[in-house]
Amino acid sequence: MIHWIRFTGIFGACVLGLGGFTDVSAQTVAPDVGWQQCARLVQDKDARLSCFDRWATEQAGGKLTPMSAASVPGAKAQPTTLGNAEATPPVTIVMTAPTAHDCSNPRFSELSRFWELEAGSDCGTFSIRGYRPISLSLITSDSVNTQPTSPSADHTATSALPYSRNETRIQLSVRTKIAQGLLSGNSLARDSLWFGYSQQSYWQFFNPGLSRPFRTTDHEPEITYIYPIDATLPLGWRLRYAGVSAVHQSNGQSLPLSRSWNRTVVLAGIEKGDKLRLTGRVWQRTPEAAADDDNPDISDFIGRGEVVGYWDANPRNTFGVTVRHSLRAQGRGALRLEWLRTLGDAGQPFGKSGLRLHTQLFSGYGDSLVDYNRRRTALSVGLSLVDW
Repeated sequence: MIHWIRFTGIFGACVLGLGGFTDVSAQTVAPDVGWQQCARLVQDKDARLSCFDRWATEQAGGKLTPMSAASVPGAKAQPTTLGNAEATPPVTIVMTAPTAHDCSNPRFSELSRFWELEAGSDCGTFSIRGYRPISLSLITSDSVNTQPTSPSADHTATSALPYSRNETRIQLSVRTKIAQGLLSGNSLARDSLWFGYSQQSYWQFFNPGLSRPFRTTDHEPEITYIYPIDATLPLGWRLRYAGVSAVHQSNGQSLPLSRSWNRTVVLAGIEKGDKLRLTGRVWQRTPEAAADDDNPDISDFIGRGEVVGYWDANPRNTFGVTVRHSLRAQGRGALRLEWLRTLGDAGQPFGKSGLRLHTQLFSGYGDSLVDYNRRRTALSVGLSLVDW
């Protein structure tokens, strides 16, 4: 009877220590199980959250891996005994992973942090993230489109303007997660729904004869759904997500320079270790009535799919390549090569910065929407904020 009273008292204390977590079953009490160590960190909320995050991640797949006291900040081993003997039988626990909020945590892979694929890389909804690079660049090119054309009636400029081949480009790009757990629920791997907006402007800053106008500005809002995947591929690659987007792009101009289109995009991303990642997109243009179509042949020039690859050569240097293709015999599309170098260093007086030197070489069609059917080669050098 005395042993039964001791057992029930200890079991009740453990249930209270769970802090409200549900779906807990135990046959007996084990000393220093990971979740118990975490529950004891009542004086340090950050250490408590980090401890639960680490414990939950180790439980993926339903396997309980006890944590040593040394792995938990501030935790000390406090074994529970029954009589004179320590209780050591295993405890089976089923619980929902605690909400961890750190989409900058380097414990997680680049793609996981970018799309917040896991509980530990989740930063919640309705906060602003970067999307494509936010950048300011100087451009020199082999040509400039002084008289844009299109096969549609009344969509060709009536006269040429003396634009300069040297100009600046300003790109803004942000996104926010508007929902999560739509299909996955509150599991370790979480699907998500995003709204993004990108804007790219070409500014004739070196052209005082035309009063330095903005030659063109493209607007690109989109809705993207991402579903997390973790599948092993050959040669050490991992498939991390698949998704679908609805994308609108237009330049907001009136005739004869109006250009716009809508498309449905299927996308996926793979990675290898912490240095290599590839993302692919293929799209189908949404049909439009001939009278409303600003650019009926745009897919034959800009393309119907693209592959983007990045290699993090070291913590300061990243190299990228983008290949777009029309997926037709004529083989139109574009090639973009990039080099991004982080400015500053942790050991310097001002420390490591969020700015990167961004050098880019583009050759092909669709450098801007009004140039969708004009081939252009352009070299740009500028500064970019971190992508996200």
